[in-house]
Amino acid sequence: MSDMTILEQWRSIAYNQNADKNKLQRFWANYFNIEKNIYEQLLENPDEIVSGTVKELAEKYGQDVMTMVGFLDGINDSLKVPNPIETMDEDTKVNLAFDKEALYKNMVDAKADWLYNLPQWDKIFTEEKKKTLYMEQKKSGTVVKPHKVGRNDPCPCGSGKKYKHCCGR
Repeated sequence: MSDMTILEQWRSIAYNQNADKNKLQRFWANYFNIEKNIYEQLLENPDEIVSGTVKELAEKYGQDVMTMVGFLDGINDSLKVPNPIETMDEDTKVNLAFDKEALYKNMVDAKADWLYNLPQWDKIFTEEKKKTLYMEQKKSGTVVKPHKVGRNDPCPCGSGKKYKHCCGR
């Protein structure tokens, strides 16, 4: 048995810099399909709290434990109570009680249009609400620089002097 946790094993495969690019691309394409299927099932009944051991959830969704750990890693930031993903093994009790708005925003943030455009979201949020959440998430990553005071501009302190002769010294 390896000294690495299941999460570390998952990450070593998923983010392997030395892996064949085509192989890695196929790995992710396959994973994204699996992820989409699990989210479709979860979003069908978004208020149901799905819980069990990692192994039980893997069986419930027809996946191997390693793939389930990858899924749990991805959804953890959207859960009401995060799972102990860094230390979990296949017998760790986990739950998938997610915050709907946080999950939608995290999908937007990940640029996962195949997830935030799932038809199941239409039963959860109105078109208007989805647009609002989308825009909130997009704006949250935008950095707005404050206006820079020029040397010859009036000083912002209100003295009436030029900035270079007042606070700009």
